[in-house]
Amino acid sequence: MRRRLYFMLPDTYSARQIADELLLARIEIGHIHVMAKDGVSLDGLHEASILQKSDFVHGVESGLVIGGAAGIVAGVVALLYPPSGVTLHLVSILITALLGAGIGAWVSSMIASSAPNSRLKHYASAIEAGGVLMMVDVPSGRVAEIQQLVSRRHPEARSSQPDPTIPAFP
Repeated sequence: MRRRLYFMLPDTYSARQIADELLLARIEIGHIHVMAKDGVSLDGLHEASILQKSDFVHGVESGLVIGGAAGIVAGVVALLYPPSGVTLHLVSILITALLGAGIGAWVSSMIASSAPNSRLKHYASAIEAGGVLMMVDVPSGRVAEIQQLVSRRHPEARSSQPDPTIPAFP
């Protein structure tokens, strides 16, 4: 299980230094994500993907739940009031639930991919002011160690509370 740590940094120079130190502390480059406003050069840093920048993951989760529920309702209605000449079985509820979940996840992920990540709202003003946000996914047992490493060597880095867990697939 990994937890996501957030560090708000004043510039890319600090971000590169911290990234190098995290690599030396055996944090893989794929677990270090950096985000800055458009136009800021992030050469040598692993830029955050759409999964970290947008609400894509939350959209997929919401779409699965809402679409699945709508599919169950549609299946029950179709079973109670079948079209004339058609015999439906109980498995039609399962099929409509799966179809509803799939369509719901697809539609909501398309919408959510254009919405900024709601977990990063309170960093938006600092990023627009030229700051750099570093998101680091660390094993649960190393959270305190990595926070101490960064705060001891880089007092300019502002840290916030880690996420309880990072999303399962980014």
